[in-house]
Amino acid sequence: MPANLRPPLANRLQRFNIINSPPNLVVEGKIVRMVGMTLEAVGCKIPVGGRCLVVIDGQNNVEAEVVGFCGTKTYLMAFDHLSGVNVGARVIPITKKLDINVGDHLLGRVLGGTGEPIDGLGPLVGEDSVSLYSTPINPLERQPINTHLDVGVRAINTLLTVGRGQRMGLFAGSGVGKSVLLGMMTKYSTADVVVVGLIGERGREVKEFIEQILGPEGRKKAIVIASPADDSPLKRLNGALIATAIAEYFRDQGKETLLLMDSLTRYAQAQREIGLAVGEPPATKGYPPSVFAKLPQLVERAGNSKSKNGSLTAIYTVLTEGDDQQDPIADAARAILDGHIVLSRRLAEEGHFPAIDIEASISRVMPQIVSEAHLANALKMKQIYSRYQQNKDLIMVGAYAKGSDPQIDFAMAQMPRIREFLQQAMSEKSVWQEGTKALDELLKTDGASQDLQVP
Repeated sequence: MPANLRPPLANRLQRFNIINSPPNLVVEGKIVRMVGMTLEAVGCKIPVGGRCLVVIDGQNNVEAEVVGFCGTKTYLMAFDHLSGVNVGARVIPITKKLDINVGDHLLGRVLGGTGEPIDGLGPLVGEDSVSLYSTPINPLERQPINTHLDVGVRAINTLLTVGRGQRMGLFAGSGVGKSVLLGMMTKYSTADVVVVGLIGERGREVKEFIEQILGPEGRKKAIVIASPADDSPLKRLNGALIATAIAEYFRDQGKETLLLMDSLTRYAQAQREIGLAVGEPPATKGYPPSVFAKLPQLVERAGNSKSKNGSLTAIYTVLTEGDDQQDPIADAARAILDGHIVLSRRLAEEGHFPAIDIEASISRVMPQIVSEAHLANALKMKQIYSRYQQNKDLIMVGAYAKGSDPQIDFAMAQMPRIREFLQQAMSEKSVWQEGTKALDELLKTDGASQDLQVP
């Protein structure tokens, strides 16, 4: 070829580089077996936690995640239903990053278990994105919990004070008002952003929580991630990770963030379904060991970070089956959380709402974040309430002689005011200063100022 017709040297070198740097090839696999919710594939090399696409036909494809492997077989679990899948279906690895779109545009939105909007308000548009899996924070680099968070509920603010960056458990059976209590904290909390994760609950409860309990006012600063009970276990796990990742993002932006997750038990049950499906041996009450390993991995992502500005306070509901406080998940959660709020079925049946059992509840960081006077008043209130409950049967049958014990006499006289103080309507907001002042006024008597010796 004449020299004047040759392409420039730069163009020839560019073509040479393209030939020697071909695009990465994607190695596809195929489905060889399906048992229950688990798919077995061969021929593909995807790491645990990686995503892939199972091709059912030209229009219906299902996204799946690798949950285990054995020899040359890879175990997959799909995010959606697998109706129509056949032996030999193609498995195509997904190379995109597992990120979630984040930003202020999420406020007021409702997302599904894979991060897709389900509220009919259009697609999500944002510039920032975060990974579903964050790097654990060095415990020594976390900012200490030294400031209270006003959650808008009088009994919690005064007797079970929550600190900014604390992780609390809300222990309750079914039908005792935990969803209403979460809605009150969402609407009345002083947090800048509230992230609500509805994991594994009934679909009817999701709509009811958003429209009736939360309402238009509560949705303004809230982000709801809903993965109801009919979602696949993998989708429920993913929903909890999305809620946590979004809350972490706003914390790192310097926001005072509150994460409410309902419920931690459903998260554990979803992991149990996955673990048993891939052959993991059951341990306590059918829960495999991976469940008790994943619980702290999720919970430890909450709390304060290195930044001095942002905070991430988390409240996880824990379902106690049959009101059994020794349930394996309840017992494990109690050990890794910074306190627990117990809802009593007895109080709920009496029409006492919120049905918080102040005797069985505790905030482990309260002594560090309230004044000595406030802490002393909270202890007095608990002692008076406990003294009355211990002698309630004698009082009700008339076996107690008035004047035998000044503290019981005071408790009997003050119990109507104490009950009124502990109860709060769903539409009533309690401000921190008003609650602490009301507690101080309630205990300003000679009988309450005496030291109690509770047997």
